[in-house]
Amino acid sequence: MAAQERKPFLLRISPELWQEIEKWAVDELRSVNGQIEFILRQAVARRKSQAGKESEDPPPRRSE
Repeated sequence: MAAQERKPFLLRISPELWQEIEKWAVDELRSVNGQIEFILRQAVARRKSQAGKESEDPPPRRSE
């Protein structure tokens, strides 16, 4: 079975943020690239779940 294709792209971030992500990746036994992908997947899943909740909930009432 062929490996899933990935879209390469350039990411520019501050050295401080890189260091924090690198430490986090080491703690979770991932590469920095793997950690960034993990963080992005979590953010997308959270956004989808929040969008689903918003469409199910009635809009908030305005108090007058």
